[in-house]
Amino acid sequence: MAAKKSMPTVRLRRLATQLRRLREGADLTREEVAERTNINAATLYRIETAKSRPQTRTLLTLLDLYDTPADEQERLKTLSKESVKPGWIRPWHESLAEEYTTYISFEDEAQGMRNYSGLFMPGLLQTEDYARAVIGGVLHSATTEQIEDRVRTRMERRAVLTKERPLHLWAVIDEAALRREIGGREVMHAQLEHLRQTAMVATVKIQIIPFSSGSHPGMPGQFVVMEFEDPMDADLIYVDGQAGETLLESETDIKRFRSDFDHLVAVAMSPNDSSAFIAEIASEYRRNEARP
Repeated sequence: MAAKKSMPTVRLRRLATQLRRLREGADLTREEVAERTNINAATLYRIETAKSRPQTRTLLTLLDLYDTPADEQERLKTLSKESVKPGWIRPWHESLAEEYTTYISFEDEAQGMRNYSGLFMPGLLQTEDYARAVIGGVLHSATTEQIEDRVRTRMERRAVLTKERPLHLWAVIDEAALRREIGGREVMHAQLEHLRQTAMVATVKIQIIPFSSGSHPGMPGQFVVMEFEDPMDADLIYVDGQAGETLLESETDIKRFRSDFDHLVAVAMSPNDSSAFIAEIASEYRRNEARP
C-alpha cells in the first residue's frame, strides 16, 4: 500500500506565503534564485506553494539571499519546524480521505467561516443522529465502522464553536435542507431545534434562503470560505461535491466564492426571521411525528 501523502498545514501555508513574499520583495524570480543558490526551480515552486517543507539548509540559504533580519529568520525557522504538526488529527482519521482530514485541520485553526449548504445541514451544526443518517445515506457502500468514524469526527469538530477562542460561523442554508426528511421526523425535529438553539450563540449567525428566492449562486453545490487570524494566511475555499472534496486558494477562486456568499446573504432571510422560520418548520415535524 502506498504511503499516505503528508498534508499541508496552516503553518506550512504561512511559511510558503512568507517565503514567496520575501523573494518578491528582493525582486527575484524563481529562476534567478535557482541560479544564485543551486536550489532547483521546481523545488522552490513546491516550497512556495506549500507542497513541500524546505530542509533547514535550504531555508537558511533562502533567508540569507533575501537579506532577512535575524529575528525574522528565527521566527521562520520556528515556523518551519512547527509546520509538520497538523492542528487536529486523531488515530481514527486514517480511514478518512486526505482532503477531508486536511480540511478539518484547517478548520480547527480558522478564525472565521462562511458556510453555504443547500441539501443538508452544515457539518458543524449537525446532531449526532442527523449526522449518522446523512453519512449513511451519502456513503451507502461504507461499512458501519467507517460511518461511525465519520460521525465521531463530525461530533468532535463541533468543539471549534465552544473553545476559548471560538470559530465565528456564518451559515447560509437553503430551505431544502430543512425540508428534506433525513433520519425520520423525530431526528429532523431535534436537528432543527439544535439549529435554532445554536443560532442564539453570539459567534454563530444562521440565515435561511427560502424557496421563494428562486435560483441563486449556491445551487451548484455547497462550499466553505475559511478565514484565518494571521493576515499572512490567505483565505481557503473548500468545496464538497459529487466529484469529491477540493481545496482552492487562488485569488480568483477566493474572490468568486466570497462574491457568491455575499449574494446568498442578500437573498436570504435575516437572522431573526430565519430563527422564526426554523422554529416553524420544527413545529411541523413535531406535529407530524405521531402520523404514520
